[in-house]
This record gives sequence, structure tokens and C-alpha cells, in this order.
Amino acid sequence: MRSTAEPRIRFWLTADADRKAAFYWMGGRGEAMLGFVGGGSFAQRMNLQHRFKVDLPDLLDAPRRLQAANITPLDFWGKSSDEVTVLGWLPAASCTFKIPTEISLEYLTMLSEPARPELGVVRWSRWKISARV
Repeated sequence: MRSTAEPRIRFWLTADADRKAAFYWMGGRGEAMLGFVGGGSFAQRMNLQHRFKVDLPDLLDAPRRLQAANITPLDFWGKSSDEVTVLGWLPAASCTFKIPTEISLEYLTMLSEPARPELGVVRWSRWKISARV
């Protein structure tokens, strides 16, 4: 029997077998996420990702603010970017950066628009253009 004082933590799992990744939503889908991503063929390597929900205007301004703090904003593929990335299948917009311990932190905003998985991962500008078509 569970004690009523026992904390209840619910994780919602999203798995991506192609990337050898598992993402655990905490506090409900879109609130906060802990991601485990395989780092290639070497079994002992793993990248940790922590995602945090932010409001869309703050997310869209995040690349500029990170650069002003001498932090490099990264896109989905880990390349420097001055624009947020959209994951079309969720849909969610994100901006990633690394802290000195090489752990990835990501600001994430769930979008209210319908998912467009056929777009895959695109820059924010591409997502907005495709919405008008």
C-alpha cells in the first residue's frame, strides 16, 4: 500500500528508436523533459538533455539573449543557430545550448498549431512560411 505522503512522479515517455533516444515528460506533456540520447556506436556514451517549458515570445528571443551572454544557441543537430527549431511531429519549437559540463539544456514551447510531421525538423522561419501555404 502506498503512503499518501509518498511523492507521485509521473513520466510520459516518447521514444525514438532511430536516434536511440528516450524522452521523459515530467509534469505532463510539454512541461519539462529529461532526454537520454545515444551517442553513436560506443555503448558508454550518452548525451543528457534537460528541457524546460517557456512562453513562445521568450523562446523566440532566446537565441539573441544567449548570444548576448556569450552562449552559443544550437539547432536540433547541434549546430550554431540564430533561430529556433521546430519539431514538426510534436509540434514544438526549441532552442538548445550547452552548459560547461556538456549537458544540453533546451527551452521548449509546445505549439498550438496542428502537427506537420512531414516537415520533420525545420527552422522557425520555414515553419511559419509553410503555415501560410
